[in-house]
Amino acid sequence: MLKKILKITGVLFLFLFIGAYWAFVSFTSPNSDEKVLQDFTASRIKPILSIEKFKNFEYRKLTLQKDTVLPTLVFVHGTIGSCLDFSSYMKDSLLQTKVNMISYDRVGYNFEDKNNVQENIAFERDLLEDLVSNLKPEKTILVGYSYGGPITLATKKRFKKIILLAPAVYSKVEPMPWALNLYNWKLTRWLVPSIWQQASKEKLSHKADLENFESDWKSNPNKIVSIHGTGDWIVPYSNSEFLEKQFPAQQFELITIKDASHALVWTNFEFIKEQLLTHID
Repeated sequence: MLKKILKITGVLFLFLFIGAYWAFVSFTSPNSDEKVLQDFTASRIKPILSIEKFKNFEYRKLTLQKDTVLPTLVFVHGTIGSCLDFSSYMKDSLLQTKVNMISYDRVGYNFEDKNNVQENIAFERDLLEDLVSNLKPEKTILVGYSYGGPITLATKKRFKKIILLAPAVYSKVEPMPWALNLYNWKLTRWLVPSIWQQASKEKLSHKADLENFESDWKSNPNKIVSIHGTGDWIVPYSNSEFLEKQFPAQQFELITIKDASHALVWTNFEFIKEQLLTHID
């Protein structure tokens, strides 16, 4: 009887594990073009999805343009992430009346992407600068979330403003989660979904890459706003405190959300939306 119970329990556990793994892979994998556009079915203004090229790479871009006179928010996602990370903002009816918006998949995170992540902040910065090259700098606001923070901060070009959301900019406080070992160990790497393998590679190289930039963040010529939660353990709040010490008060503003986690882009949507509306003027 005991053997029978253990056997049934083992089978149930196996099916639950397979189901949970399948759901995890499906939920975190990049969406097809059709599914991306479906996300905006109820939106009053529909974005244009395009495939752009930078050097030998292709990437997917969502553009929501209402009026060329309006400023443009350019969103840069983190690790792991996609252009849909900011869909709530791009679908918001009030924001749609105030700004144009662009979001894109970084190389390695596109749907069925044949390329690996580049593990290089300089490459990501250059792609971003190429992406916005046709926009008026004085009307362009860069919004970098998590790993997207150092990408926007690495530019030396002038823009209307840079808004950082929980930016990962300081190597000494970069946490390395135990789950990265699943990618590091060859015996378990096959268990890691392909998109998470890309994220793991980028995470593992991020700390060393930051050391090439973090002593020179202060040379960024733009006005910078950093919004960060004190409950963030994925990208600790001390990242933004580190930045605050590098800039004069008139150039840098730190906005603190008490107890907010690294998911603040979603969990604190209304607050961040209000901040975006405040800083587009």
